[in-house]
Amino acid sequence: MPHLSDLIRRYTALNTADLEWLHSLVSDWQLLADLSFADLVLWVRMRDDTGWVAVAQMRPTTGPTAFQDDLVETVLSAETARAAEESERTRLTARLELIDGAWAEGRIRREGDPDWSGGVPVREEAIPVRREGKLIGVIQRSTNLSSARTPSRLELTYLQSASDLAQMIAEGHFPFSNQEPLMVRSPRVGDGLLRLDQSGDVVYASPNALSAYRRLGLTADLYGASLARTTLSLASAGDARDESLTWTAGGRAPREAEVEARGSTVQLRAIPLVNDGVRVGALVMVRDVTELRRRERELMTKDATIREIHHRVKNNLQTVAALLRLQARRLDNKEGRAALDEAVRRVGSIAIVHEMLSHTPDEIVDFDDIADRVIEMAAEVSSTGAPVTPRRVGHFGLLSALVATPLSMVLTELVQNAVEHGLDYGPGSIEVGVRREAPPPGAEERSGTLHIKVTDDGGGLPPGFDFESTNSLGLQIVRTLVVGELGGRLEIKPRDEGGTAVAIELPVDRDAQES
Repeated sequence: MPHLSDLIRRYTALNTADLEWLHSLVSDWQLLADLSFADLVLWVRMRDDTGWVAVAQMRPTTGPTAFQDDLVETVLSAETARAAEESERTRLTARLELIDGAWAEGRIRREGDPDWSGGVPVREEAIPVRREGKLIGVIQRSTNLSSARTPSRLELTYLQSASDLAQMIAEGHFPFSNQEPLMVRSPRVGDGLLRLDQSGDVVYASPNALSAYRRLGLTADLYGASLARTTLSLASAGDARDESLTWTAGGRAPREAEVEARGSTVQLRAIPLVNDGVRVGALVMVRDVTELRRRERELMTKDATIREIHHRVKNNLQTVAALLRLQARRLDNKEGRAALDEAVRRVGSIAIVHEMLSHTPDEIVDFDDIADRVIEMAAEVSSTGAPVTPRRVGHFGLLSALVATPLSMVLTELVQNAVEHGLDYGPGSIEVGVRREAPPPGAEERSGTLHIKVTDDGGGLPPGFDFESTNSLGLQIVRTLVVGELGGRLEIKPRDEGGTAVAIELPVDRDAQES
């Protein structure tokens, strides 16, 4: 489906500020749809002024939809109305006149009689969208009347609130330009609704809203009570009793807040209702988030535990490396000491990964830092003191722990092998080049590919070298990890410029695609 920004730029002459206003409106107009029990379609004037284009659509969660089809990118004009079939022409013409009328008059327009052309009665209205005194669009509000009945007090409150909100849109007071960022999941109409008067006293409380306050410890009725004072009196000792909570519960500002009491947590969202620039009341939506916060705390505890485990594993591996280092110093046998030194480096490469994992809540790490620390070992293993210049070209990006741990060992072995055999502990350079390849278009379910090439400018491969039959422990480890554990491909060959090149291809998990 085309994005709102794309449609605005493609069809209209609206500027960036207008686009941002419409983005704010569309991000929050589920509220209007639910309060109205109606579908919403946002129409914007086309650049050549010949008609309208639908750039966004919203269906209600509180009632039946009036439109089964998607209307986004539909063009509405006198020409499209004339070209329509006769049964459709009358409806499109009436809709065009309604939208044009709301635009020309700058006020909300309503159809007198329901439209039955679709088989069900639909009442249509047009709400002009204003920003800083300038009209930038029209909202078509279509209500399916097929299930119409005598409305309850809750439904009457919804409809009155929807009427106030629509008037605010027409006057340019909604959405709020100074609104604080909304929480990840703000309360919705069905979660619980409180209607406040100008003084901040409750004039209506939905059953869900009243239940949420009962869980906080409310014993009296909310009707007629000051919501701000009541909320503060229920808040747990030590809970935030600052101005933000007072203003939110009092409906004085478009804010969100949470209140905790008796082991329950209730989320509040306030929407001041403004008429002719004067605040006449407010809507406060209420949501019981006790279970959600409990799960979040459990996840935080779990994440902290996992990080602590990685930290302890790192410490234990460093202890093992220290013991191996001590043992190596006691050996007179040169080969045995070299073998222990290699084991120290292998353990150290794994410890680096666990150190990185101990600082992140996810089992995903930025591998660039790990790779840099691993390839720097090239200078350390050069016992003769000859200058070895290791470097990384390209970015590994984010990798899961399941890939990062074996890959760190692979790089350790390849860099060590390049120093020992390629450069023969002499001067030279080692380059670790890397390139990430995303899945091809239309194949997002497939893994991407990580291309790694480790090259040196040393003496090259020995005559008759056969990778499959080599008895090098380091290369056997590399082959086992790359091919067996990571499911990749491995190739070793001489460079045309001299030296050796090791090429590796590894599948990259979709969960760690972003680098």
